[in-house]
Amino acid sequence: MAVFFPHFLNSPLPLLPSFSSSSSSLFCPFSLNPASPRPQIFAASSSSHMDNTPRKFMDFPFVTAPHRNLMIDLVSTVENHLQSQLKPCTLPPDVQYYYNQSGTSHGSLHIRSGHSSSQVDFILGSWLHSELSTGGALNITSLSAYLNASTDAPNFLIELIQSSPTSLVLLLDLPPRKDLVLYPEYLQTFYENTRLDSLRQTLEKLPEVRPYCSSALYVRCLTSPTSIMIRVNTEGAEPGRMEEIIKDQVDPVAKEALAIWLDQCACGQRNVDEAEKAYLEKRDGLIKSKTIEIDVGSTFPRLFGPDIANRILGVIREVYNG
Repeated sequence: MAVFFPHFLNSPLPLLPSFSSSSSSLFCPFSLNPASPRPQIFAASSSSHMDNTPRKFMDFPFVTAPHRNLMIDLVSTVENHLQSQLKPCTLPPDVQYYYNQSGTSHGSLHIRSGHSSSQVDFILGSWLHSELSTGGALNITSLSAYLNASTDAPNFLIELIQSSPTSLVLLLDLPPRKDLVLYPEYLQTFYENTRLDSLRQTLEKLPEVRPYCSSALYVRCLTSPTSIMIRVNTEGAEPGRMEEIIKDQVDPVAKEALAIWLDQCACGQRNVDEAEKAYLEKRDGLIKSKTIEIDVGSTFPRLFGPDIANRILGVIREVYNG
């Protein structure tokens, strides 16, 4: 349920996603000294398994082990490093896990809001599984972390969309919250100095990878110049090639991007005056409203029916509206 969530579910098959969406160091357990190491990434055990009754967010039950372990590692790392800044997840059980009457669509939602003293607005994770009428299934896993107006640092998001065992779309980005033309220091601090673009280049060297260009102009307004939007196609390759790419290529790139975000954004100190806070609040609010309007709001009723959709959307709106 990241900003770029499931507008593409309305696309004809084969599914080629068309995304339409979207500080003080004293809070952090590591130093911002450039000589200090990156935040340590939590690693999941290879024996991770799913608990089917009831399913839980951290189960990621419908994806392969490398995909599941990556998501578990990312969520665990964020929660471990920001633990003191985050409130517990208090979502009701029928929002943490939900499914439609026919049992063809399942979803899970995980939200932890930040304390009032924190720069973190909230973190939001989700997974969605939907069986396709033509056979097969669509699986989406996502994690996004939003900062509040006490800082202008970028947010974080990752989304993996798999429509078949040989097809994967990856979105990984630190979406900017200021105009990069008007504020070149922002571009240099968060995108040039961090060498984020090298992560994209690493993945695009793989023969199975092609850049993915969204047909939605809205997406191009929100993403950074270093965003990773790629399609991985392993059709015709040896069995297990997709899992190998996720484990050996996507996994380290995603964890490096998250480490940069934790170090430079979530725990970095930025001076934001009252006028800038007002601008950030307005901009952030517009993006969140647009996300619900054109993405989640149009998709969930079709997948889960009006009652479940209203329940889930009500919770999301409450969090987005703060």
